[in-house]
Amino acid sequence: MNITTSKSDTLFRVIAVDLIILTTICLVPALSHLLAVPFYKLNPMLLCLLAAMVLVRDRRNALLMAVLMPVASTLTTGFPTAANLACMIPELLVVATLVPLCMKKMPAMVSVVIAAMSGKVVFYTLRAVLFAPATLVGTNILLQIGVVVAAAMAFGLVMRRR
Repeated sequence: MNITTSKSDTLFRVIAVDLIILTTICLVPALSHLLAVPFYKLNPMLLCLLAAMVLVRDRRNALLMAVLMPVASTLTTGFPTAANLACMIPELLVVATLVPLCMKKMPAMVSVVIAAMSGKVVFYTLRAVLFAPATLVGTNILLQIGVVVAAAMAFGLVMRRR
């Protein structure tokens, strides 16, 4: 039996995945407050962007989600702050751009680490330019590196199986 997917089925799947991811991102601040657990320290934007990249596998969609996720979260919850959008959107755009480019030459896990670390460089460079140096790093660097490595390992395993 040959099962084919129509363009409308694919579009429906992309929209469904994107809506689930956007809903998840918008719920993170509320869950953090409700459960008194700082989920934002686990870089949910990066994790959800990587999930979108795995589930949809479309570079244009990844770029769109890199912009939509922080904007939707800011509009619905106030987090991240509007000022932080100027740092977060470019960071996520770097990740969404570099992961597929790096994957042409290297394993998915390495691609995610390179893309995520490059995104962090962009994020903190912009924060240094736009904000006072005292507020440069808000989350423990080792925790951020740990999240990136864990996400890269998960991304690499999922991509290897596909």
